[in-house]
Amino acid sequence: GLDADYDRLQELANQHKTLRQMLGHADWSDLHRYELQTLKDNLRLFTPEVLGRINAVVVRAGHNLVKKSPEDVLKGRCDSFVVETDVHFPTDINLLHDAIRKTIECSAEVSEKLGLKGWRQSRYNLRQFKKSYRKIQQLKRSTSKDEAVREAKKAEIRDAHKGYIAEAAVYLQRAEQTRTEVLATPNVSLCDLAMLSSLDGYRTHAERQIDQIRRRVLEGEVIPHHEKVFSIFEPHTEWISKGKAGVPVELGLRVCILEDQHGFILHHQTMEKQTDDQVAVSMVEQSQATFPSLRVVSFDKGFHSPSNRACLEARLDLVALPKKGRHSAADDARETAPEFVQARHKHSAVESAINGLEHFGLDLCPDHGIVGFKRYVALAVLARNIHRLGVVVREQTARTKALVPEPQTQAA
Repeated sequence: GLDADYDRLQELANQHKTLRQMLGHADWSDLHRYELQTLKDNLRLFTPEVLGRINAVVVRAGHNLVKKSPEDVLKGRCDSFVVETDVHFPTDINLLHDAIRKTIECSAEVSEKLGLKGWRQSRYNLRQFKKSYRKIQQLKRSTSKDEAVREAKKAEIRDAHKGYIAEAAVYLQRAEQTRTEVLATPNVSLCDLAMLSSLDGYRTHAERQIDQIRRRVLEGEVIPHHEKVFSIFEPHTEWISKGKAGVPVELGLRVCILEDQHGFILHHQTMEKQTDDQVAVSMVEQSQATFPSLRVVSFDKGFHSPSNRACLEARLDLVALPKKGRHSAADDARETAPEFVQARHKHSAVESAINGLEHFGLDLCPDHGIVGFKRYVALAVLARNIHRLGVVVREQTARTKALVPEPQTQAA
């Protein structure tokens, strides 16, 4: 709810008096302190499934306060947005630099631990490879009208890339030799094998980037989008262009949410290599499994497909799903019906929930891996619903106090 990092969380757990009382520490005489790693390990125990169950309890508590009757119909609105991952802007040369840098560091670390030779000058190797990267980074294509000048600049760029990938291949060959030596060492520990697993992952990334640089720069091939990886540290990152003004591209994953008319988020879904029209039915099915009274849902045009509309109409009383493209007379009649228009007018309120989630941390995910990403999203959704529940309780308390007359004081 505070969009806090682990350092602030540790400071609150160790210094905030009320929070320490909630944790079971009576007063400051208790010298128990929470270490940073303890907090990280404990938070990892909250899986998305556990957080989903807690979220359902919170939402039901809110419905008990705001619904006049348990049978009242829930009306939802569904939309998606992008949660960015903590990555730098990707190019094929800086992705190769990242992969080779981690390959050298992993090889040097395991070699030093086991007393192997070959990486004594690892820091020097890193500096030299970074110089080659900076050289390519500073080369720009010529805009001269002279054809000879342009061709000379193209040749210089090709030669620089050829030398860059050749240097990277040398380090990969040395890393393969180190891997063989580690496996031949007696009594190799599990930690050493885990380090080799990480090394293999970085080598795979480097080999892919070498191949793509060779195909793109030296052979003039256009790399298909599905072959590209946009971060070697967060490989689940996607290149997303939603056509927003001033935001040409976002690097992260789409997250779809379904909010009810009371402001509670009933369900969310992390969309891995999925588009809006592929999750419309599953969002409603999962929401109804927990909240069967959901009978009305509105969507944007991006969620439309003929099969989606047919499936949703079989499950809901009203599906406010605008059709893309040309409309028939039946489409016009359906989308101009008063109930459809009313649902569409209220649909934009879901942007308030998205904005709230972004204030609770979903503008950028600092956690690593797809599991950490999903856990971070689930934590933010739960925080948003707890915040909404607090608003409802505060408003009802204020109304109750306003209805109770103040006691009259007797005149002296």
